[in-house]
Amino acid sequence: MKRIALMVAVATAVLAPAAQARDATVRSFDGTAINTHFFPAAGLAPGKRAPTVMVGPGWSQPGETDESSSSDELFGGVGLGPLRNAGYNVLTWDPRGFGRSGGQVMVDHPDYEARDASALIDWIARQPEAQLDKAGDPRLGMNGSSYGGGIQWVTAARDARVDVITPNISWNSLVSSLYKESSLKAGWGLILCGAGAGASLPGGLLNPDGVEPSRLDPHVLNTCVNGIASGHIAPADVTWFGAHGPDFLLSKIKIPTLITQGTADTLFTLKEAARNYASLRGRGVPVKMLWFCGGHGVCLSGAGEAGRIERAVLNWLGRYLKRDTAVATGPRFEWLADDAKWRSAADYPLPQRGALTAITGQKTLAIAPVNTSGGLIAATPSPGAVEVALPAAAGPAHIVGEPRLKLSYSGVALPGATHVYAQIVDGSGRVVGNQATPIPLTLDGVPRTIERPLEIIAAEARAGSAYRLQITPSTTLYTPQRSAGAVSFSRIEISLPVTG
Repeated sequence: MKRIALMVAVATAVLAPAAQARDATVRSFDGTAINTHFFPAAGLAPGKRAPTVMVGPGWSQPGETDESSSSDELFGGVGLGPLRNAGYNVLTWDPRGFGRSGGQVMVDHPDYEARDASALIDWIARQPEAQLDKAGDPRLGMNGSSYGGGIQWVTAARDARVDVITPNISWNSLVSSLYKESSLKAGWGLILCGAGAGASLPGGLLNPDGVEPSRLDPHVLNTCVNGIASGHIAPADVTWFGAHGPDFLLSKIKIPTLITQGTADTLFTLKEAARNYASLRGRGVPVKMLWFCGGHGVCLSGAGEAGRIERAVLNWLGRYLKRDTAVATGPRFEWLADDAKWRSAADYPLPQRGALTAITGQKTLAIAPVNTSGGLIAATPSPGAVEVALPAAAGPAHIVGEPRLKLSYSGVALPGATHVYAQIVDGSGRVVGNQATPIPLTLDGVPRTIERPLEIIAAEARAGSAYRLQITPSTTLYTPQRSAGAVSFSRIEISLPVTG
């Protein structure tokens, strides 16, 4: 009898169909149709189960349909091929309002797209290939870049069934990302609005929930139209974007998290990643952060070793999703400096052991409605800037963290409320990280002082390295200058952190 039972079992295994990729329409909490694609792990034997990774697409994009897609070095995205070959089922989907999904684009809102993701998790739990921790609870990780990174934060905050997240080039707050110091990122705004409208409007004709003339939430449309035209986001729209998180939701996230962010990312800058990291690290959540040269921007300093992000993600998933304690995830903080070399440390921020500091004054900057620098999504040296030279480095030094700027000033302009933009230029004539920081000024003739951290940078100074601060009246990264007048700086203090 035992021999017959064994023969039956073998025959059943041989005759059982192999796990097949398939599409499905999943109805979300409000009935919205979400178009999905499920790909079993490569070589998954009949009757076997594997952990599942949900991979969200970027803004305006549908879910990936190539089960063997490779990783994207420029943006740091991990392909479906490497994930499946590592033993994971993969689920991709068209977010609501994009592709062949229904509904209206709500921009990774915790009350909409996050609940869509929970409906997908319900569906995963019913699939025969999905490993379960208990009924209705699949062993689940998430991966994805940009929009596909943001969805991980809000889903993990809402749904305890998510076991691991690996958000890439994501944000801490859409307000600080898109409207830093009340200055709109016009360059990225044009790109995102164009892509969002282009992807959502034609799709309305194929919407499974019925034809809709527009599938972008009115707050998004208003920001695209009126915000870019005026340079200001209406208060109601600021409040709407602020309600998306994940900043105020981070206390709910208690699962292992790998954060990857681009040093040249001018949309979601390193500060966004550092804030997320600090929240999780401060509460003892297993967290690791990597900075690579890429993301939403232009890498001009070299991308370094290929495959670094892919390996980090697979190691993180191996350790915390497969729960293989033999897998090493490496130091808690790794970064690629602007010399294209990887370095690591036990934590971030790095301990500061000094600074490159300069103090000067009596400089005047003309304020005029012209763009004097920038390349739409990358800061460039400005020919019309106030400059302050910093002392040369005495020897090799890591300059990793936030420069600090303090300005004492007065001036007159119409309108009086305006911005100037601060950036650090290296000895080769390149803006470090392509980053510029808006500094709000009030030019009504009254002397004032303002102090601000600049965008985080990751530079590697050599002995004799020379940096300089530039303060420019405008940059194409942000909204055009709309004031006319002049500002006089009686004192400028700039300090770059020298870290160990």
